Parts: sequence; C-alpha cells; structure tokens
Amino acid sequence: MVLEKFGSFDAFALRDVPVGSVGPRQVRVRIHATAINPLDYQIRRGDYTDYVPLPAIIGHDISGVVEEKGSDVSEFEIGDEVYYTPKIFGGPGSYAEQHIADVELVARKPRNISHLEAASLTLVGGTVWEALVSRAQLSVEETILIHGGAGGVGTVAIQVAKAMGARVITTARQSNHDFVRSLGADEVIDHTANDYVSTVAELTDGQGVNVVFDTIGGDTLTRSPLTLADSGRVVSIVDLAQPQNLIEAWGKNAAYHFVFTRQNRGKLDALTTLVERGLVKPVIGAVLPLARIGEAHELLEAGGLRGKVAIDVVGQTVELPKPR
Repeated sequence: MVLEKFGSFDAFALRDVPVGSVGPRQVRVRIHATAINPLDYQIRRGDYTDYVPLPAIIGHDISGVVEEKGSDVSEFEIGDEVYYTPKIFGGPGSYAEQHIADVELVARKPRNISHLEAASLTLVGGTVWEALVSRAQLSVEETILIHGGAGGVGTVAIQVAKAMGARVITTARQSNHDFVRSLGADEVIDHTANDYVSTVAELTDGQGVNVVFDTIGGDTLTRSPLTLADSGRVVSIVDLAQPQNLIEAWGKNAAYHFVFTRQNRGKLDALTTLVERGLVKPVIGAVLPLARIGEAHELLEAGGLRGKVAIDVVGQTVELPKPR
C-alpha cells in the first residue's frame, strides 16, 4: 500500500513495487502481519514531510518469515519466524508483502504468540522498554503513573512495569477499568471524572509517584510533576506541540526524558523473554486486511480502542469493531 499524497484516509493506493536486492547483512522477510501506530497516521497526514519523500511505503511493525538472507548473515536461516520494527524514516516500511531489513534490527518471534500479536508488539514494545528500562530505570517497589493505560502503548507499559516489580497506577475511562486491572494495574483513575493529581496524592498518602509515563500529551507534561515524589522522572513519547511550563518539575528536582524509539534486536529479545514467560501479552483491538489500511488509520485515529489495530497481510477480511 503506497502513500501517494499526504492527507486523509484515501491517501493510499494498492501498487506492485519491485522488492530490491538483499545486501550481505540483510534478510528478506515475507510479511505475515503488521500494525498501525500513531506515528503512521502522523506521517500520512503530513507531520513529517521533510523526512518522507513520496511516493512511500510506510509502516513500523513486522512479523513474518525469512525467505532470503545475505551472504554474511549467520543469525537466521530460511524459514525462521521473526519480528521487528523497520528503520524509522530509513526506507520502505511494513505496509507490503515483503520487506528487506538490516539483520541487526531483526529478532526471533516469540514462540507462544501469533504473527498478528507479534506485529502488534514491535514498535510499542521497543518504545516501552526504552522508556521504562533504559530511560526511567524503573525499580522494584517504585510506583509509576501511566497515562492512557488502555491504549496500544499503555497496555504493554502496564505489563512491563508489573514484570519489573513496580506498583502501577494508570488512567483510563471507567469502561476500561476492569480491562486495565486484568493487565496488572493496581489502581485506576477515571480521568474523565476525577483529577488525577489529587487522586494520586490520595493513593500514595501524599508521597507521589517515582515515574510518570506520558502517552497522551496535552497538559500532562505541565501537570505530571504535581504527582511526582522528589527526584522523580517523567518520560514522554508525545510530540511537543506547544511550550510547556515546567516550574513544578524544577521544584521536585525532576528528570525529563523524551523518547523517540531506537530500533535494535536487544530490546525485542528482552521482550520475547517476558512474552514467553507469560508476563506480557499483546492486546489487539481490531484486525483488518492490508487493502483496508485507510480504514485502519481512521479507526485508530478516532480513538477509544483497546490495544493495537493489526493488519493481516496474508489474509482475511475482519469486520471493524465498535470503538469503546
């Protein structure tokens, strides 16, 4: 599915495109599944025109099977099941039947989940790992506030934080409270009915949280320091659309981390361990075929869905669910 113009959901067209040749340290993968991310619809609507020359194949999640390998590749064999995130702004993406990748990006797919589930984990899983492990350095018995626990990133963040031994507080609509608790959340705040700052103070006896993970933007960077313990950390994966007043962060000696995910096999191998031990399970809110990429973008951009929108590349038409 080729992005031929920046704009609305009709910007994609089904085209036959040459695959290209495989380099010495590359593999060619038959894509079985991909998934949709906010980064994808941001690219489609024109937020990154300087980085994406048109026409372009975009997409940032792949699960599939190795069909060809370069002369210097020893890590994988033909037929191996793999998953990975293509290099962001670095060439063709995942909205296709085949993809050529540098072998350093590629990891073995977890054995206990499907291609659809694996494709729903690569970008969000790598993002969560970088945010909570590499940047925030979340520790056992610390408390974390996760904004947007029912979303594609939030569902994985809750599970990873619990696997790390943290106490998890998250925000979600009332209709999603039982769902996010089933993922491991200890406390849930209905952000549509309650002020999360005062609620966190009550839940922590005024001590605050050690880490805030922002997946939603808005005024969260300004208000989140009000929930922090001294020397707390705020990690955000959201673009800064406007200046933020961070005076409260200064008073808490807070550290801020802005995460644009770096792709590598190591993070995915660590996630694979958690998945195969049953500690992390990808959450899929909808499945569509590749030819309906535009509808998939529309569904995700509308919001209200639990987990990821996955794309069955080898397959079947699945009806859209009603957003929650």
